[in-house]
Amino acid sequence: MTLARSLLLVTAAAAALSALVAALYGVKDGVITLALLLVPGACALTIAHTAVTHREQIGSLRRQFGLTAAIAVGQLVVIAALGAGLMFVSTHDTVLALIIVAMAGLVAARTTQLLAMGVLTDVERLRATLVAVGDGAREPARAPRSRDELAELTVAANATIARLADMEHARRDLIAAVSHDLRTPITSLRLLADAVADEVVTGDTRSQYLRQMGTHVAVLSGLIDDLFELSRLEAGDVQWSLEQVRLDELVGETVEAMRPEADARMVRVTARPAEGSTTAHGNPERLQRVLFNLIQNAIRHTPADGSVTVFARMAEGRVEVEVADTGPGIAAEDRGRVFEPFFRGGADASRTGEGAGLGLAISRAIVEAHGGRIWLEDAALGTRVRFSLPQT
Repeated sequence: MTLARSLLLVTAAAAALSALVAALYGVKDGVITLALLLVPGACALTIAHTAVTHREQIGSLRRQFGLTAAIAVGQLVVIAALGAGLMFVSTHDTVLALIIVAMAGLVAARTTQLLAMGVLTDVERLRATLVAVGDGAREPARAPRSRDELAELTVAANATIARLADMEHARRDLIAAVSHDLRTPITSLRLLADAVADEVVTGDTRSQYLRQMGTHVAVLSGLIDDLFELSRLEAGDVQWSLEQVRLDELVGETVEAMRPEADARMVRVTARPAEGSTTAHGNPERLQRVLFNLIQNAIRHTPADGSVTVFARMAEGRVEVEVADTGPGIAAEDRGRVFEPFFRGGADASRTGEGAGLGLAISRAIVEAHGGRIWLEDAALGTRVRFSLPQT
């Protein structure tokens, strides 16, 4: 609120109260009341606005609270002194009035100090916690007993600290996972290269070693490409051409492309007929990447003689696609983390299976970049991954 608005407010209040006094006791008392209310009030508000404008010069909150109390007490003393003089009160009554006002001001100042001490204690505790967080600690601040804005600020700060701790944990896991997935092919490459360079192997064995080196290089290249794509998606660096895409047709094409891998693993993969219009606004290449990731993941986790079913349908004004398999399913404790980069749960936690664990993370990033969402549906058997996209 500006100074002009504050002065307008106190003027209106003083005028209203003075008019009431004038109506009850006469014009003279009304004018005296107006002077008593308006002059000290306007002065106090002017000082308060000046103090707010120059808070940085006042210093700590303790000084700011002290100045607030001083302004309030000073206004009371001035009003009492002016009132005694304007109304020709005797010296005896004036002294008594000033003593009473001074005592009231002292109580008001002490009350303000007590409240300020509680606030300052909570502020200092929160400040110490944030300093410790800056130094690397991740312990949350103790919640204040009050239910005010400072308590809300403490809750928000603690939530931020918890997110920082989660991010650091995820970063450590990410570094460990990347290190593991890089170490395995690099170790194999070094051994194979040493064998070829030292001419330990010749002829067909040498050619076989070179082919294996090519395979490991392809794995490394794929991992680096996936990491680069995921980092771009998470940074919002998306420059795709969007068009209307028939997801039922895209599902059919992807299922047919994945059929050889499914047949090799003796897994039956089928595309169910679409339910209603399944046209969505998106990039067909990226959406097909999502389908490839989900279907390949389902095939790899489905035992022989199992099945993978894919379908698209309309649901509540959005297009939904589901990939369901008859595999062992996902443990309850892992369901909340399956879309995290490099996460592998259950039997794959030791990272002995195929893939780097980036497929679902990339799928989530692509779907969310299209304005959609991806999640796990409850399943009595196996796993059901579903994503939805807007039609336009």
